[in-house]
Amino acid sequence: MILKKTEEKMLKKKKPAMWPLLATFCAFFILTIIVRAQSGPLEDLSAFPRTSLEILHGKKKKDSRQFQVWIADTPSRQEQGLMFVRDLPQGQGMLFPITKPRKMSMWMKNTYIELDIVFVGEKGAIDKIIEHARPLSLELLNSDKPVSAVLEIRGGEAQRLDLKVGDRVDWTPPQS
Repeated sequence: MILKKTEEKMLKKKKPAMWPLLATFCAFFILTIIVRAQSGPLEDLSAFPRTSLEILHGKKKKDSRQFQVWIADTPSRQEQGLMFVRDLPQGQGMLFPITKPRKMSMWMKNTYIELDIVFVGEKGAIDKIIEHARPLSLELLNSDKPVSAVLEIRGGEAQRLDLKVGDRVDWTPPQS
């Protein structure tokens, strides 16, 4: 009888300690579902069109920087961007072409990696670079003036490659 009461006391002591852990797990699970639902269904990046992009660097524009980029060519792909991506190798990125040039605002919602955001002006040259955009931030990152494209690359890549405002950006749209 004494053993049974001792076991009951131990179980009662252990139960409350498990509730916070269980509640935390449930909250995380529900939050994950809500966050994914807000963004709509995600498309695998392998389904995005790809192309090569070249940034002509320096005064003579002969020193080029090469990238392989995914093209966010639809509204849903532009909304998704690089959300939920866990790694972005050097030399890769995502291009957001803008059909009719306009001022753009980007954010890092659900983006787990640091990015450099390169705004490409109407004449095809870099107008602005935002380096090391903070992961998961809802802060709006603005182009300040109309742009024809936005390029997202790995955080720190713009500095590593010495990209500058005025460098020319060139890409060939992929064949449909």
